[in-house]
Amino acid sequence: MANESLKQQVATAALKYIKDDMTIGIGTGTTVHYFIEGLKNYRHRIDAVVASSIDTQNKLKNVGIPVVEMTSVNQIDLYVDGADEVNPHKQLIKGGGGALTREKIIAYNSKQFICIVDETKCVDILGQFPLPIEVIPMARSIVARALVQLGGNPVYRENFITDNQNIILDVNGLDIMQPIALEGELNQIPGVVSNGLFAQKTPQTVLVAKNNGITEV
Repeated sequence: MANESLKQQVATAALKYIKDDMTIGIGTGTTVHYFIEGLKNYRHRIDAVVASSIDTQNKLKNVGIPVVEMTSVNQIDLYVDGADEVNPHKQLIKGGGGALTREKIIAYNSKQFICIVDETKCVDILGQFPLPIEVIPMARSIVARALVQLGGNPVYRENFITDNQNIILDVNGLDIMQPIALEGELNQIPGVVSNGLFAQKTPQTVLVAKNNGITEV
């Protein structure tokens, strides 16, 4: 329950970044759920909201916030999302919820990206959390073999299909000392749609909830 309290605190702290008439992108995950709960009190100030997943879209609709498609907006003013890991350079591993590709699209098209995490997500070197990779189903074996050659141990995420109708391979054991280079290398494997490294496009701000308060990086 302590972690849940920290998640709620950091989600509440992110609400202060909302300004009138913004187009807002919203990520996926438990910490973001608390942000959505708080967002319902700001809905009269928001111009439009883009969701990174069907799950997030449903949660927004449940609190009375309408959602628009990414194709209907030119740019997102503010994107708020969580992370599975974050290092001191604000580089992330994301995709535990399986929405990494849509999250990356929204982050790329946002003026301001704010990541909200509790202190358990902060690491010195990325990779303790398995790296999710979204893969076109027919390429599952090809991609898995390529990942093994890179030193990884890919595990098929059973009984899970992404919102894009693809599969996820969760990869342990990769050397992520150079996240930017690895992000690009993984994307070159035929059949890879996207990977959960957010190193080339990082958040401008990371809000970290600790027992003694919120730290802004």
